[in-house]
Amino acid sequence: MKSWETHRVLLNRLLPDDGAGDLTVRRGQFHHIVIGADRVVCLPRTEAAAAGLPERAAALRTLAGLDLGFRTPEVLASSRGGGGHDGDGTPFLVLSRIPGAPLEAGALDDPVVADAVAAQYASLLAGLARAGTDGTVRAALPRAPEDRWRQFAADVRAELFPLMSGSGRRRAERELTALDTLPRITDAVVHGDLGGENVLWEHTDGLPRLSGVVDWDEAGLGDPAEDLAAVGASYGEDFLGWVLACGDRPTDGPTARIAPIRGTFALQQALAGRLDGDDEELSEGLADYL
Repeated sequence: MKSWETHRVLLNRLLPDDGAGDLTVRRGQFHHIVIGADRVVCLPRTEAAAAGLPERAAALRTLAGLDLGFRTPEVLASSRGGGGHDGDGTPFLVLSRIPGAPLEAGALDDPVVADAVAAQYASLLAGLARAGTDGTVRAALPRAPEDRWRQFAADVRAELFPLMSGSGRRRAERELTALDTLPRITDAVVHGDLGGENVLWEHTDGLPRLSGVVDWDEAGLGDPAEDLAAVGASYGEDFLGWVLACGDRPTDGPTARIAPIRGTFALQQALAGRLDGDDEELSEGLADYL
């Protein structure tokens, strides 16, 4: 409970109905997440994450105004609007807690459950695609830069290649080269980290029902293949194929872009860790390149 001990006074004020023993603390890629009974406090792990709080708060407020078919966290409080610091020097964001939990390991081994979950994932992605056509959303959320993948490849070569083994550099070079064919697409709202841990479910009549989606740190207008790649990384290619079959999309659309994007996930984690000074994220991302 390091976050509680370090910020006891702040958390006592932000979560007045919760004691230390009632809280769950999780480590996200960018924040420490302190979960109370009905509120969640986000404490940035790095200066870069702290600087991004205003944008995160703005994105969540925009998403909260949409009918996506599932719940997203609502902003309840922030340190000086999300960009400043509290009295003890700690930036924070307080969000409503979405009920539910990630799917348990092995839940999709049951074909009936897998079919129900795949259909709801397809509906979730369809909702994000519709949101990408909303003028208010398009004005509020950032677009994927024109040279995103080219700049990403350049940064990986500059920042990470010196830390890799020879075989690791060769592997990374193959993965970066695969990005050369990716077009710039900004048609849909993209969550940016739609792994299984960020999609919450409740159970009704023995089947999982989508409760909500959390952790919108990387939300923006981009390629829905990025979210599909995250689904595949969490649940495997067979389930991803099931989701694609449920969706109203041509099979030659995002499908061809999924594998190149998925191949960058570890490099994205390592690069973010390197640039943010987060040694743990850097080490995890580089594990297969050393």
